[in-house]
Amino acid sequence: MPDRAEPPSPYISFSIEEWSRLRDGERMTLDEKDLQRLRSLNDPISLTEAEETYLPLTRLLSYYVEAIQNLHQVSRKFLGTNGTKPPFIIGVAGSVAVGKSTTARILQALLQRWPSSPKTDLITTDGFLYPNSVLDARGLSERKGFPESYDRARFIRFLSDVKSGVERIEAPVYSHLVYDVLPNEKRLIEQPDILIVEGLNILQTGEPPANNSPVLFASDFIDFSIFIDAEEGFLRKWFVARFLSLRDTAFRDPQSFFHRFAKLSEPDAISMATDVWTSINLPNLVENILPTRTRADLILTKGSDHAIVAVDLRKL
Repeated sequence: MPDRAEPPSPYISFSIEEWSRLRDGERMTLDEKDLQRLRSLNDPISLTEAEETYLPLTRLLSYYVEAIQNLHQVSRKFLGTNGTKPPFIIGVAGSVAVGKSTTARILQALLQRWPSSPKTDLITTDGFLYPNSVLDARGLSERKGFPESYDRARFIRFLSDVKSGVERIEAPVYSHLVYDVLPNEKRLIEQPDILIVEGLNILQTGEPPANNSPVLFASDFIDFSIFIDAEEGFLRKWFVARFLSLRDTAFRDPQSFFHRFAKLSEPDAISMATDVWTSINLPNLVENILPTRTRADLILTKGSDHAIVAVDLRKL
């Protein structure tokens, strides 16, 4: 009996070797010192991997940006207006500990070094978390990172202002040291050419309102979305390794929210990190993050050593 044909996929799949060939001679503008500055804790990306993965990606993004700009030019010509072009927004999504920050920072550095030198800003959704006092009052302290722990209305207003060309937009700032939003600090966004938005749930939609009134989602403002994927066992291992590294570094700062954990023995630290993963991060991954994977324009899949091993690009 003949094998059943594989169902058609909305993606074109590449091995990393196939993907890297799409670099097409694109020149690397980062060096090893740049990567040391840009990589996140326990994300040992090499210069070779950066070349193989991110040079083809930035080449692809250059075509997307050009296409969107041409579309806006056609629209302005039709309307007879001379308005400024809105920023191109790139979304980077994925689990805790998967390496979203490394990807976002490398992309920012490479995009800024395009020949046109576009102004490229980077925002994380952490700043749009509700303050700890609000989470405590709502009984959400153990749900931090879940969709309901974010001020989604404020985040949507921010993205809308960016796309609308507002000249100066204030974005809230989050501190991983004190594990809270900083009430007296703001990040100023001033009409970038490209904005990279990194966060757990940026591709999520949700249930429509009961009254069927119009609703906007963050993904409505994103021009190109990237999901970083990995097996759950790898993610758990990376999360525990990161916790152990922080125990020996940032947690030792007396101002750190997690300072009390700095003296944990290694077995106790592993046990605690595993429990946090199992009780908080894993349910959020399964319920909220993984279901958005197939909404991404590009999926970067990582292997056990944190290196990207496969790329899936959505068909147009």
